Amino acid sequence: MIPVNKRTLVPAVSLLAAALVTLAACGGGSSDEGKIAATIETAATTSEPSNCTELKTRRFVEQNSAKKGAAAVETCEAEAREGKNLASSATVSNVSVEGGKATAQVAFKGGSLGSQAVEVGLVEEGGSWKLDHIEGFADYDGKALGEHFEKRFEEEGELSSRQIRCITGKIAGLSQAEAEEAFFGGATEQIIKLAKSCV
Repeated sequence: MIPVNKRTLVPAVSLLAAALVTLAACGGGSSDEGKIAATIETAATTSEPSNCTELKTRRFVEQNSAKKGAAAVETCEAEAREGKNLASSATVSNVSVEGGKATAQVAFKGGSLGSQAVEVGLVEEGGSWKLDHIEGFADYDGKALGEHFEKRFEEEGELSSRQIRCITGKIAGLSQAEAEEAFFGGATEQIIKLAKSCV
């Protein structure tokens, strides 16, 4: 029996951070919309450890980590130095700004979520926009998400074929609400429970 590897079986916690935390904008610009797009795209496509504090709030870092406080930031920085799970591009759309808060939709090419699009919340701090929270999937495709993780698990080689089919089949079967709770809810219990049921 292959032991359950928490890092492998909880991709949302450790991998999503690498994808979203490194979002460089197409076009840039001085408007809030341009600055927001630049923040998101830089955070998704670059691997600077400084992104963990300069482009993301503590709330965002903790949402995408099994740890809290300074430990979450340290984990984020370590994962950034590894340079893994970066998106090759991030397309930002539907930017909405209300005072010092904003939301935007992001569609990735590559990275830890494959073709999934998400909605993110941002806040303005000291004149700069930072990622603050992943609100949920903007265009959820459970089948595609399952297929994406199937490929990732096969590449990592830490699970048997049976385990991979079982886990990714259950991921594919999650409703949007269930997937958002599992991947963005800030807790690992649901994903670990799902994974253990396949061991």
